[in-house]
Amino acid sequence: MMKGINTDVLVIGGGAGGMAAALSAAREKSDVILLERENSTGGVLNQCIHNGFGLHFYKEELTGPEFADKLFNEMTLDRVNIISESYVSEVDVENKTVRVLSPDGAYEIYAKAIVIATGARERPFGALMIPGDRPSGIYTAGLAQRFVNLENRLPGKRALILGSGDIGLIMARRLVLEGMKVEAVVERMPFPGGLLRNIVQCLEDYNIPLYLSHTVTKTVGRGRLEKVEVSEVDENYNPIPGTEKIYDVDTLILSAGLIPQVEDISDSLQLDRVNKGYAVSNSCETNIDGIYAAGNNVAVFDLVDYVAAEGWVAGRHAALKSKGGENNTEKYPVIRGKNVSILVPSYIDFNESLRLYLRISKPIEHGRVILKELNIEKKFVDGVPSEMIQMVLNKKKMELIREKGGLFVEVVEDE
Repeated sequence: MMKGINTDVLVIGGGAGGMAAALSAAREKSDVILLERENSTGGVLNQCIHNGFGLHFYKEELTGPEFADKLFNEMTLDRVNIISESYVSEVDVENKTVRVLSPDGAYEIYAKAIVIATGARERPFGALMIPGDRPSGIYTAGLAQRFVNLENRLPGKRALILGSGDIGLIMARRLVLEGMKVEAVVERMPFPGGLLRNIVQCLEDYNIPLYLSHTVTKTVGRGRLEKVEVSEVDENYNPIPGTEKIYDVDTLILSAGLIPQVEDISDSLQLDRVNKGYAVSNSCETNIDGIYAAGNNVAVFDLVDYVAAEGWVAGRHAALKSKGGENNTEKYPVIRGKNVSILVPSYIDFNESLRLYLRISKPIEHGRVILKELNIEKKFVDGVPSEMIQMVLNKKKMELIREKGGLFVEVVEDE
């Protein structure tokens, strides 16, 4: 008979969101188990050795490993039970039962509430449909980062980076600092995919060119990558004949975006069609009572601090749920309007203040976020899709949403 373990709160995933959720639940005096598939917690933070983390969550600037270490030490003090090298084979969200495989064998965990913090995965080369050979030397940005920062290995000598996501931009600088030649960063969109500060600090400061409205149209190499063909694209992202340029490189780094990791948990959990992650309320609860989700498996956030903050909310509400509280199922929809792409949350729960995160769908020089039902407008300048806009509303203001039956969010472009 399979061994069973009981707990108040079970957290799946030991990255920033999962660690914050576990710590928050423990601070509510709940018994907490955190499952992590690696041999240590921290997730991608462990390989992000650059600074810029923690400014919002800890009010100090940290590197990724420092951020992870602070959360780990706090979890240890609050007696969070961390089970490393554990793999979730099955999740019964209705009965809050999880089957786990670990070096100690297979067993089941029975929880009163579950927080899913599985993060996001990188878009692989096969998903990009690029013609040509399939040689070695093609890496996702995260894998290249792991090689350099954790394994002390360089992926090659001359690199081209496809995509201008933040990890790719940071790796452009990192590879140059370690002695590689980075020929260029090419981005098929007409605007960058990463934060402005990373464009400046990682590309402009190192004289690495960024080519917008360009993409890789062919890879060439027998055994090892030898050449990459880059073409300009039109407004429909189709390559323009005659614009091809050949780069003699042995390494192609893919920074083509992250995808919320929602597979292998449960088909019963509702997804947001645009975010491509779990649809959650502002208390981080999914459509299943007592099941919470937080972090990049809800939507891809631009700051780890936001991921940790949402994990903290999820853990607190999971702990309260495990004690029999918060049985109010009244939730109201948050509806996208024009010029809005990523939008979190999908629903409003009046047990929690509202933290609204959104990305605009195109660059807007002067614009306003309009929350019509609340008579609130937030002006912004030089808005870009890569940078999230955050708005925080207190519970008193939220009562107007109850009267209107929901919240409509739109962004208007000013002249």
